[in-house]
Amino acid sequence: MRRRCYTSNSHANSGSRRIDTSICHHRAEIATWLNGVKEHSLNFEQFSLDPRITDAIKAVGYVIPTPIQRQAIPIVLQGRDVMGLAQTGTGKTAAFVLPILQRLIQVPSRHVRALILAPTRELAEQIHGMITDLGRNGPARSVTIYGGVSKRSQLGALRRGVEIVVACPGRLLDHIDDGLIDLSRTEVLVVDEADRMCDMGFLPDIRRILLYLPPRRQTLFFSATMPAEIRSLANSILNNPVPVQVGNLTPTASVSHCLYPTSDTLKPRLLLALLQQIAHPRVLIFTRTKIRASNLAASLEKNGYRVSALQGDMEQRRRDEAMNGFRAGHYDILVATDIAARGIDVSRISHVINYDMPDTADAYTHRIGRTGRVNETGEAFTLAVGSDEIVVHEIEKALGARIERRWLPGFGHEDRTAAIRLPVQPGRRHFQLSLAGRRRRMRGF
Repeated sequence: MRRRCYTSNSHANSGSRRIDTSICHHRAEIATWLNGVKEHSLNFEQFSLDPRITDAIKAVGYVIPTPIQRQAIPIVLQGRDVMGLAQTGTGKTAAFVLPILQRLIQVPSRHVRALILAPTRELAEQIHGMITDLGRNGPARSVTIYGGVSKRSQLGALRRGVEIVVACPGRLLDHIDDGLIDLSRTEVLVVDEADRMCDMGFLPDIRRILLYLPPRRQTLFFSATMPAEIRSLANSILNNPVPVQVGNLTPTASVSHCLYPTSDTLKPRLLLALLQQIAHPRVLIFTRTKIRASNLAASLEKNGYRVSALQGDMEQRRRDEAMNGFRAGHYDILVATDIAARGIDVSRISHVINYDMPDTADAYTHRIGRTGRVNETGEAFTLAVGSDEIVVHEIEKALGARIERRWLPGFGHEDRTAAIRLPVQPGRRHFQLSLAGRRRRMRGF
């Protein structure tokens, strides 16, 4: 059975989003000091884009290109294939959207010329929103194609003619099987969030979609991590690619990390205590399951917090309301499932709290990528129980450092009902440490 496009629960109407220009100017000031070099002359004019595109760039408030934009845009404009390695929040979407718009604005047409594959419907809408914003002055049209909604509007857009298709693999294959879309003249293929595609089982669908694309095309491949399966796919579809990498494939350095050893029974009260210490909460909380997200959000609401849940069983309308409300500041806290980690695009999230430990270090990276974005800073709190030992070790190995352990008064040391086993440091022997014995061995933990 074909895998469908799951929801990542991000904002589904990104086209209406406008960027706070003052924030962009502040980010621009910081960006000029990248790598210790002040670069007064850096701006989007250096790319010699069509004036209609540069006017749109100014209108949305972009001032100075991010590092991945500075590296990737000139290469993509040359028509080269790109292997892009960058975390979320680095500006990579604009790094491929701008060159695509430049290509399409020069020779307008009404057939599919660019195909962008995304793992979730919310990420697809986010990309579509950026295309709408940056292409507002040009003739290029785009459409999103994903499951969970009626095909009618998608078919209408395809029949009227579009140049850019932003699609999730499952629904795109439905249209291909029904003979409703022609990809034979596609000039640019973008595979975005390739590692998430792999996680969700989409690689067979991607390989099948490739059969309907012309062999002579430009391919842009973006991933935050590079597991073996993803590297194999990239090698099979890229032609002499130019590697573009921003930073290490580890969690962003603008985020501070700490771990609160606890027990399952103490987690709810510990979370409340942590939230009380955050002066102006702008918090994203991750849980492992959908029902846990809904229950935790309901509990926090009963405790007086402005909070909403965001998980895959919610109707699209309710997901949109939750995301829009969090973005607009109507909610201070958003409780989401893991699948939301790739699609949430909200500025100035101050804290990410892992109420449940993620399954892998990569998942941890993607979760905390929601804070500390584009030269901002953030904090990542993780509530860890004894069974989380292995994942904690993997995360610390990825970070290259031990995560600071913290305890709040009334939580941890005073609780003698639980035992927790967590690694001291990568490479050191692990030990079982009862909470009653922590006072004697605090130094080692």
